[in-house]
Amino acid sequence: MTEKATENIQGPELKPEQLIEDEHPPAEEPLHPGWLRIGEILKAPHAAFTNSRFLIGYHHSSNAYLLAGDGLTLVDPGNDYTIFFDFKALGFELTDIRKVVLTHGHRDHCMGIFELLGAPGVMENKNIEILMHEAGPQELKRLVSEAGFPPTELSGGETLELSGFEWEVLHTPGHTMDSICLYHPPTGVLISGDAVLPDSMAEVDKSAGGSLEHYLYGLRQIMRRNIVHVLPGHGVPVACTGSRAVEESYEAVMLKVLETAPEDKLSWMEGARRLAEKGLLGEVVYCCDRELALRPGNLHAMQLKGLTLNDMGRCEEAMEVFDRILAREPENIYALTAGGQALLGLTRYVDSLSYFDRALARAPAMREAQVFKGMALYFLGKADKAMEIEAFKSEFHRRFSKGLAAGQKK
Repeated sequence: MTEKATENIQGPELKPEQLIEDEHPPAEEPLHPGWLRIGEILKAPHAAFTNSRFLIGYHHSSNAYLLAGDGLTLVDPGNDYTIFFDFKALGFELTDIRKVVLTHGHRDHCMGIFELLGAPGVMENKNIEILMHEAGPQELKRLVSEAGFPPTELSGGETLELSGFEWEVLHTPGHTMDSICLYHPPTGVLISGDAVLPDSMAEVDKSAGGSLEHYLYGLRQIMRRNIVHVLPGHGVPVACTGSRAVEESYEAVMLKVLETAPEDKLSWMEGARRLAEKGLLGEVVYCCDRELALRPGNLHAMQLKGLTLNDMGRCEEAMEVFDRILAREPENIYALTAGGQALLGLTRYVDSLSYFDRALARAPAMREAQVFKGMALYFLGKADKAMEIEAFKSEFHRRFSKGLAAGQKK
């Protein structure tokens, strides 16, 4: 990755030895390709990308995206003042830019804004709207406000009109707290900032509020959309396989959470088990699904997925899993008990009783089935019958006493 995660607004200090001419200069770099048409790169004929452009970043600058239509929108002006040199050759003027969206406040993505704001005609007209997340760097907000361009602060969930087309704002914290992505539903295009990078993940910048747990949350928001193409903050765009690029970033973050390297070849089920210990239930379900895609008949994966869905309150989905298990093993006491629990969560108390009775017929001493059966009876208004079940009675009194004691402390 080209970005140093700890560089937020302030640039790196130059050390004296860096000012000395290198005795062995690097090989000559290839010519920069300049601004390329997004529509041609993605093979996306939609009008939103016909004249829109992409400029790949290098060294300490991010990629920049220029959305062309009804006016211009610049997404991430980068940290390279030369990006504005070719505007006239593109048939544009800097004063055509109406909006600037910052995916986050790292300097390699946002410092080019000051070159733009200082350009002739821009400072005078002040007709550019700067959009960024509300958790963005306060110093950056102060500087652009003092220049006469107070930013519009986003929280995520907004629909923005950018150059005549609607884009959804996704708050995707993790790399930084203020990270956002832009999603174009008609084409499945995601402008991802550093939330999704080709074949990798961005480092977490704790000084900017980043965390691995937030990173997983942010990527889950993206995975709920139909991602076809990804325009990342660094590296080349991903055409047609965008959803897999998102999954690869997601899996990379999970490995980071587990402090495991890809070469360790962690199995999906071992990953699920270790993620469950950390309480990362959404990730447990994901790992179980990946295992089941490889081995659809893995009952252990199905059962763990169902139990996790129960814990997440996704009882209808859990019930579907347990019914599949019971179609193969009708007397599986664990699937019967957990299926009954799912029915409790769906308030189908009468239906749940048959599941608990079947489990107890096979394992009369199974305490979990006894407690859940008592709960079903209690919710059906049959408290006397519920109290006849000793396991439920003791559990009821334990929880009642605990709740009473907590109330007295208040």
